[in-house]
Amino acid sequence: MAVLRPFDKLPGLNSAALLLVGSDEGLQHKLAEAMLREKNSFKISIHLATSLPLPSERDHLRPRIDLIVFMIDIKSKYSLKNVKASLAYVDASFFLGKVCFLVTGVGRVNYCSVEMNAIWKLGDVYCSPVLFCELELEGIRVATARRLLRMLQICAGHVPGVSALFFSTLMRNSAYD
Repeated sequence: MAVLRPFDKLPGLNSAALLLVGSDEGLQHKLAEAMLREKNSFKISIHLATSLPLPSERDHLRPRIDLIVFMIDIKSKYSLKNVKASLAYVDASFFLGKVCFLVTGVGRVNYCSVEMNAIWKLGDVYCSPVLFCELELEGIRVATARRLLRMLQICAGHVPGVSALFFSTLMRNSAYD
């Protein structure tokens, strides 16, 4: 039951690892499949978890995690509670550009169980960008997958001249414009 640390392992050559954390496993699988279908110049490793901490017995087999995406279902208070509980198992240095919050189900605002202020506050407290999408729609799922892949590429250090912290700051500042 260890805390995830971003720099405790060496990076893989021309590869990147993403961790999707969320209570809706179906949407996790759909998003992961959409990401794996996209053409990339680097090898992608996607790991799925319903919550943190990750089991420590397989820690030696786990690659270095370059980006953690916390998925929050806007229709489920449990989803937000699960993400908040999982955040305690993430090292503070991950919040220097290697974490984002992905809010799903935004197309169905009528069924909203989670307050938007709570989600924005979570992004502010953890200095991490908040992305909104509707993963049930194929087109939006593909666009979200592409966006996350670009973020992953930056977080893994495959984009010269752009760091994860710089990109995260840029995304957060553009949200307030």
